[in-house]
Amino acid sequence: MAIIIDENTHVLVQGITGNQGRFHTRQMLNFGTKIVAGVSPGKGGQEVEGVPVYDTVSAALEEQKVDAACLFIPAAFAKDAAFEAIDAGIKVVVIITEHIPVHDEMQIIAFARQKGTTIIGPNTFGIVSAGKCKIGIPPNQFFKPGPVGVVARSGTLTYEIVANLSAHELGQSTVVGLGGDRVVGLSFIDVLERFEKDPETKAVVLVGEIGGNAEEEAAEFIKKMSKPVVAYIAGKSAPPGKRMGHAGAIIERGKGTFEGKVKALQAAGVAVATLPFEVPGLIKQALG
Repeated sequence: MAIIIDENTHVLVQGITGNQGRFHTRQMLNFGTKIVAGVSPGKGGQEVEGVPVYDTVSAALEEQKVDAACLFIPAAFAKDAAFEAIDAGIKVVVIITEHIPVHDEMQIIAFARQKGTTIIGPNTFGIVSAGKCKIGIPPNQFFKPGPVGVVARSGTLTYEIVANLSAHELGQSTVVGLGGDRVVGLSFIDVLERFEKDPETKAVVLVGEIGGNAEEEAAEFIKKMSKPVVAYIAGKSAPPGKRMGHAGAIIERGKGTFEGKVKALQAAGVAVATLPFEVPGLIKQALG
């Protein structure tokens, strides 16, 4: 099994005719994702990689069954695009866009909660159910189906860790990118709950980073989990008060430190890797 998306997920791409939308649509199709429609205002009637393009989400839904949307939309227009998808009743919306104003993000997530829509992101690499469906931008070649769930705030670190897992014959059930902004749709706990209920996920990798208290909150939930969790935390050498890459990766007033996160996770029984390449060995130990 997988969580959130699987081989039966029908995907719509907003911004499909732009350079990023077009490129990643091709990559997602190559992965096996069922992309049934694209949306680009004024471009209705065209095709991208054989996918029909519509002027609006509602026009696409008149002809296609859509379960999830993926946004390759500039930051200034991302809120409108997200609202359009949510209002149309699409239940999973993956927002790749970075630099969305924080007030826009808050409005998107509030509206999604009101409508019962799951938001992945903003500023996310997306979500991958290995061997079944990819919505987002990760390189296809790193993913293999298997029993390890991955939930992360960082993209490139996740690719490195997933590649290491696959190289050690530890495939993945689903890999979820929460997003690197201060305001995102899912928390670690939201995803850990889903992995705990998924019968085919046998162990979980949590990829965290400095800033905020998401990892500390996750540690409290992990204490109640039946499945083993291995973690890697980025930002060990980051100076306090300086934002590192992601908007959420900043230590403020002594909160969100590397040491604090590691201590909280270890207290919950989580094995914390010092370097990414140690993760497969820790997973193998955890699985016995």
